[in-house]
Amino acid sequence: MDNSGKRRSYAVIGTGGIGGYYGMKLAAAGFDVNFLFRSDYDAVLRDGYRLESVDGDVFLPAPRAYRSAEDMPRCDVILVCLKTTANSSLPSILKPLLHKASVVVLIQNGLLVEEELSSALPQARIIGATAFICSSRIAPAHISHTAYGALTLVPYSEGTQEVMAGIAEDMKSAGIKVELKDNYKSVRWRKLVWNIPYNGLSVALGSKTDFLTFNPHSRALVRDLMMEVIAGAAACGVSIPESFADEMIAATEVMVPYKPSMRLDYDAHRPMEIRAMYANPVAEAARHCCPMPKVEALMQLLSAIEEREQTKV
Repeated sequence: MDNSGKRRSYAVIGTGGIGGYYGMKLAAAGFDVNFLFRSDYDAVLRDGYRLESVDGDVFLPAPRAYRSAEDMPRCDVILVCLKTTANSSLPSILKPLLHKASVVVLIQNGLLVEEELSSALPQARIIGATAFICSSRIAPAHISHTAYGALTLVPYSEGTQEVMAGIAEDMKSAGIKVELKDNYKSVRWRKLVWNIPYNGLSVALGSKTDFLTFNPHSRALVRDLMMEVIAGAAACGVSIPESFADEMIAATEVMVPYKPSMRLDYDAHRPMEIRAMYANPVAEAARHCCPMPKVEALMQLLSAIEEREQTKV
């Protein structure tokens, strides 16, 4: 609830595996959740919105669905779950949704996403967020959640700590695990420790998480990439213990074999998040005199793969 005792209203921008999971959980708990749909809009109106989850299924027969942000009400909390490849359109989507006390929660991958939105939309009050979750859209208006689901929230804009704590309470009441942090750069770099090896290698090797983790050659490369990310983070003032790499690999060992988000984008012939997830961290580390040669090589390989796919279209 907000300071007036009213429940916060939510908007979900990006209704795939991430937005679908968190938005449906909140809606099922009784919160006012407004979903922005594009390709799935007609399917949602016809069939409702479905979440198959290891934590319990959710079905919304008539969610608050919109095709345009301009038709949506202004909301207290806007959960941005778009891929960063669509961030150029984000300011125009957000403007109709914001009131003076609104906050934007960026549940996105990569580095510098908060800085870029703040530069493009200075009036936005921003909270950073990362999700450790195995969830994906498997059909129109149909989300499958197979493991994990914890959300980490961290303030970016000044004065957002109190509302962030309130959002965490809302999430917990909806059955969502939430952790609050105070250093957004640390949160971003820690997520990259997993994202950089597993996302990129899943595309480069055409594999799921199980092969990457249990094949001795790919496992060694996963760890090498993680160690470069940890070194890059340290150069940028973020301390991450080397043991964190082993914790991430151990967490992946017990996952149901899973295609990371970049592999799903590649398979669906969508743009991959190369800039936010690779180019930005490589450039930031280099700016602090810390090259990441294996990460940069993977970035170049992914760029070549994407360019090759574009020529087929």
